[in-house]
Amino acid sequence: MRRTWIVAALILFTQVASGQPAVTQTSWGKDANGTSVELFTITAPNIEVELATYGARIVSIRVPNRMGQMSNVLVGPDSLAGFLENRTSVMGATIGRYANRIAGGEFNLNGTKYTIPKNNGGNALHGGTVGFDRKVWNARIIPNGVEMSLVSPDGDMGFPGNLTVRVSFTLSGRHGKPALVLSYFAETDKPTVVNLTNHAFFNLSDDLATSVMGDTALINADKYTPVNQTGIPTGVLESVQGTPYDFQALRLIGDKVPERGYDNNFVLRSASVDDLAAEVDDPVSGRTLQVFTTEPGLQFFVPRFPPPPPAADGTRRVPLAAFCLETQHFPDSPNHPVFPSTVNLPGKPFQSTTVYVFGVNPVSPK
Repeated sequence: MRRTWIVAALILFTQVASGQPAVTQTSWGKDANGTSVELFTITAPNIEVELATYGARIVSIRVPNRMGQMSNVLVGPDSLAGFLENRTSVMGATIGRYANRIAGGEFNLNGTKYTIPKNNGGNALHGGTVGFDRKVWNARIIPNGVEMSLVSPDGDMGFPGNLTVRVSFTLSGRHGKPALVLSYFAETDKPTVVNLTNHAFFNLSDDLATSVMGDTALINADKYTPVNQTGIPTGVLESVQGTPYDFQALRLIGDKVPERGYDNNFVLRSASVDDLAAEVDDPVSGRTLQVFTTEPGLQFFVPRFPPPPPAADGTRRVPLAAFCLETQHFPDSPNHPVFPSTVNLPGKPFQSTTVYVFGVNPVSPK
């Protein structure tokens, strides 16, 4: 046993020293059904990521500030028990089968009506009452990271088809900056709808008592999808020009905040990992976050209530202390034929990639 541990330690040291990401695995407890949950840690220069099989979720991302100090930039519980609570279940999780909302929990596909459990103001949100965020996924270590997989059976939450889903989390670099790459894959044996995302809540600052209103944001979109009072798109693609949703150039998040706050889908100009989809810069820590994606949309969400859970040391966070950049297809697409299709057909797997790139502005703004 001791020799095995020594060999594993030597391999880990060699990987870290060479710059190749190293992966470790530990037990993280059990979920409410008694299923064992595993915690994986991926380590590379200037980045450390923790992943849990409960919800195929990102638990933490540690990156340096302008002083070189490593801190976690995700907002969320620090234990499995915290993630088992209803109000925190989506934090950092892989969301499916259908991320965001489906109006009235209903959609028609090939002449058949399907009903999803309502869990959000009369609508179905993030796959219904028991979405992918509440399931324990299978996991395996792969080069540079971890792959998690799940089989969602025909009829799961009302969705048709046996759906096999895989999500890989790998570390790489882009222009000398550390990057976390999320690659999604889903295949079905019956026509269904699929919309997958990750619901990470970010706060780039080292000051946990500071809201994100002082950060600057850019979203590479000239249109967004207006919604009704329950968050369902009207079906119109509206220009952001002259509205509080205009983030075509970096500007303060706290400037021109709409009355309902930020919880909107933006229509990205490009669906390519070669083109910048969004960026958020934090003046306090100097950290920057850039997002690249093959998805056509991005949900920018700055939650007002309830306040995020406290930090690991018990520090209470203020409201508006986190933001989400959820790469996705549009909300309620199954009920809007003009939106990019979310239909997944047998023999035509769903695939998408999202890249989070972390950087540092070395000079504090004056």
